[in-house]
Amino acid sequence: MKFDPGKPYNELPLLPPKEDIETAAILKKAVTAGRALAELKGLGGSIPNQAMLVNTIVLQEAQSSSEIENIVTTTDALFKALTSKTAQTDAATKEVFRYREALSEGYRTLKKRPLLTTNLFIKIYQTIKENRAGIRNVPGTTIANAVTGEVIYTPPVGESTIRDKLKNLEDYIHGDDPTDPLIKLAVIHFQFEAIHPFTDGNGRTGRILNILFLVMKELLDFPVLYLSKYIIENKNDYYRLLRNVTESREWERWILFMLEAVEQTATHTRKKIIAIRELLEKTLKLAKERLPSRVYSKELIELLFHQPYTKGQFLVDAGIAERKTAAGYLKELEKIGVLKSKKMGKENIYLNVRLFDLLSK
Repeated sequence: MKFDPGKPYNELPLLPPKEDIETAAILKKAVTAGRALAELKGLGGSIPNQAMLVNTIVLQEAQSSSEIENIVTTTDALFKALTSKTAQTDAATKEVFRYREALSEGYRTLKKRPLLTTNLFIKIYQTIKENRAGIRNVPGTTIANAVTGEVIYTPPVGESTIRDKLKNLEDYIHGDDPTDPLIKLAVIHFQFEAIHPFTDGNGRTGRILNILFLVMKELLDFPVLYLSKYIIENKNDYYRLLRNVTESREWERWILFMLEAVEQTATHTRKKIIAIRELLEKTLKLAKERLPSRVYSKELIELLFHQPYTKGQFLVDAGIAERKTAAGYLKELEKIGVLKSKKMGKENIYLNVRLFDLLSK
């Protein structure tokens, strides 16, 4: 049956694909992507505090994933909102935080029970959209060209049909076939997008599932792959290749695209983590040389790397100093050029300038 973009695609083929998804080119690319991911995983344990990765890399993944859906906020607005209760948080920033919350919640759930289920998909979606909606149960959802309005895809309709396809997806995710997990990742991502189980938020939910799948397969210890960056930079190719699988089952180019995304972002994220670690070492050395001995501690400097902005309360909460002393410590750090103070409402917050610059590149 010829694919018709205007009709619900209830005939979406079940998994595994009947086509060859292990061509010589795909298998070769899976090896280099797997190597890059293994190098990233190996590096994670060398960071003294994992909160640093979760607060910085994960928040940037949330920002980029949301940007794909035209939800745009700035890195500065995000980190300010993470730090200051008095920061004015706009709607786009709130949406990005919900993505991060959904990713963190999915990660915690997966650690307790290593399964990716329809119920978890729904939970992630509800967190992103801050609602109690579930699987689509009314027709009318279409995907259209943003410029022309032309319908380019109509996902399956009928809650039972959608649930059947999600059950098949679950079985494929947890099946013990010998296909390389990174090849499976590309197939899973396509299928979830094609099922399009929710009225909105499918793209972001699908991108969270990508990262959780890699954690479930123990290819990552923490959900720190900055995958959405590559998709934004290659957005037209991303949508074109998705569409080619739908219309003509052209799997090879799509899988190669996703493997390239994994390889490039794993390399990019690894370099960023190395740069953060090197900056931390330099800052420790500088602070030890130039701070009064009553102020300097390794714990204090490491705290400044949990996220770019900090404030006195963070030092109090970490047991490093009492409130009045904490304010003095931050001023000393500003004197030696590590921090820069900014007024947010009634409170002072302090920016780790070099960390912010590094994360903003």
